[in-house]
Amino acid sequence: MAKKQEAEKHESKKDETKGAMTADCIFCKIVDGKIPSKKFYEDNTVIAFLDINPAAFAHSLVVPKLHFKTIVDGTPDQVGKTFIGVKNVTEHMKTRLKCDGFNILINQGREAGQIIEHFHIHVVPRFKSDNIRFIPPDHKASDAELDQAFNKLK
Repeated sequence: MAKKQEAEKHESKKDETKGAMTADCIFCKIVDGKIPSKKFYEDNTVIAFLDINPAAFAHSLVVPKLHFKTIVDGTPDQVGKTFIGVKNVTEHMKTRLKCDGFNILINQGREAGQIIEHFHIHVVPRFKSDNIRFIPPDHKASDAELDQAFNKLK
């Protein structure tokens, strides 16, 4: 009975996504339980586990169970449910870790630092004493730079 339910669960994951889960994706393998992880949260849409290359204590990844590469590849429903998972994970972490804040990061595309081509969100709990800074370079944009960006975006 358990194997049948697991097979149905896996099939339903395939049906809801734009494509089948990718056999060579490390996050798909973690979702399927083929690769172990330090998973501490799971719901119908996402799992959360500790990052093996943490920027800080308890740095975690929230990974949708359905495979899509970037935020633009996911459906609005998939992306929305993933962010609900992020909210639940941060509430869980805040309660358990008593952290003072969070950095929530998304790297989209190789040029932006995305290493695994499966959409995921980094949740980095922060503490007053951790001395970690995610601060952009000190550069104030000129009016011309802002106008150029604005004209391309409007």
